[in-house]
Amino acid sequence: MAYDDFKKRIRDDWRDTLRGILTRARSLGPRAVLAFDLDSTLFDNRPRQARILREFGASRSLATLAACEPRHWVTGWDMREAMRACGLDEAQVEAHFPEARRFWVERFFTSDYCVTDVAIEGAAAFTHAVVGTGALLVYVTGRHEGMRQGSVSCMRQHGLAIPDEKQVHLVMKPTLQEDDDAFKREAHAKLGRLGTVVAAFDNEPTHANDYRRKFPEATVIHLATDHSGRPVELLEGIVSVPNFAVDS
Repeated sequence: MAYDDFKKRIRDDWRDTLRGILTRARSLGPRAVLAFDLDSTLFDNRPRQARILREFGASRSLATLAACEPRHWVTGWDMREAMRACGLDEAQVEAHFPEARRFWVERFFTSDYCVTDVAIEGAAAFTHAVVGTGALLVYVTGRHEGMRQGSVSCMRQHGLAIPDEKQVHLVMKPTLQEDDDAFKREAHAKLGRLGTVVAAFDNEPTHANDYRRKFPEATVIHLATDHSGRPVELLEGIVSVPNFAVDS
């Protein structure tokens, strides 16, 4: 499904759904479990993407790329599209893309660069609201353990609830090489052993669908931000939201 189509799924009462999740979590207290992805769910990583492309442009004396901004990453993860948006023509994009991609891979999945991320609107307050219900908050991310320090630093910088491995957990892939989909399915299975999964939040349709199948009684929230671009339809019952600003 295209990005704009996902945004069309956002209903006017989406804030009521988020408030209802907090109400249910409060009623269950410590037995409640809420799971959150990080990238494009609680964090906007377009500043990280833009920083990397800027640095690549500067290193190759490509002024158009050296001026890259988050707004040039229109639909998330498509670097070619971002390069075009910065001002390169098609021939230039194809000429520079392979090297730019290698440059990106060496930097994107690191603590040093993920600290550039910014929080999605309302994310920090919502994580603290979850903690305030007494529920267990679990960050379930495809980031690997090598990014733990930068991820926690970014959480602290933007005021999110910090993992303490008691009420707030951060579950990460052991290594970068592990498959995201397989890792998340394994993590989902572990969540069910922690308590009653009240809600799960993810921007990736594949992962949201997995939550829906695994926990049919939970409320599954899809963040209509961006995603990997795979042509996956969201299952019935999944609620799309633009952010976490429930009090706006």
